[in-house]
Amino acid sequence: MVLKEGSLSAAARELGLTQPTVGRHVDAMEEMLGFPLFTRSPQGLMPTDAARALQPYAETLAATSAALLRAASGQQDTVSGTVRISASEVIGIEVLPPILAELHAKYPDLTIELSASDAIEDILRQEADIAVRMAVPSQDALVALHVGAVPLGFHAHRRYLDRRGMPETLADLSGHSLIGYDRETAAIRAIIARTPELPDVRFALKADSNLAQLAAIRAGFGIGICQNALAARDPDILPVLAGSFAMKLETWLVMHENLKTAPRCRVVFDALAKGLRTYIRQP
Repeated sequence: MVLKEGSLSAAARELGLTQPTVGRHVDAMEEMLGFPLFTRSPQGLMPTDAARALQPYAETLAATSAALLRAASGQQDTVSGTVRISASEVIGIEVLPPILAELHAKYPDLTIELSASDAIEDILRQEADIAVRMAVPSQDALVALHVGAVPLGFHAHRRYLDRRGMPETLADLSGHSLIGYDRETAAIRAIIARTPELPDVRFALKADSNLAQLAAIRAGFGIGICQNALAARDPDILPVLAGSFAMKLETWLVMHENLKTAPRCRVVFDALAKGLRTYIRQP
């Protein structure tokens, strides 16, 4: 945790401990190993080469320890304990909360850990119990359920369209303020490959966060791509070129096969499947 956070104080806040306690743990580990793990500098603690070499093993140990505690928390006849869910920013923040609220009302003894991040957590390494993925899982030893395909399209706020007009063709997008990605990921390259009719455009706003792009659409900055069901929540967010451009995100629920009989994981998995299917069916 010290390596990840970069300082004793930040690691202490993350762990819920005091800074001197974390410092003593680091000192004890260095004494046991016989070599330093960090050097002190004005910028904070700088990891040594030895610390970098040990990092993947420490991360695996931390993930396994967390998974062990979650599994131990649910060893009862009732549905209780902790379940960690991994989902993208948009799904985790915009879609899952009402599903989880209904789940909590039914099973108040369940504790949900929600990791809302576009970084993929490894189910096989037990970094999460259940994941919402926008790609077909390729690993063995996973239980995977295809819950549907999330429709996406171009959208813009009414304020922007009143000011700049509604484009009538894809070629018209070159004359508009477009909201797009900051880095070209594998998923974005796949989108480009599937939509060769898209013109070569310049983005007026680039963001590597889908939430930031969604916020910019809502603010009236310009035209961007977002999930149709999210746009439909606001009557002032209007579809743009719906007849000319559309795409879908195939969506999967994934968990380790060893967890499929655990009551706490089963009820969460089923609730997510039901809730996501309902969400996908929305306009």
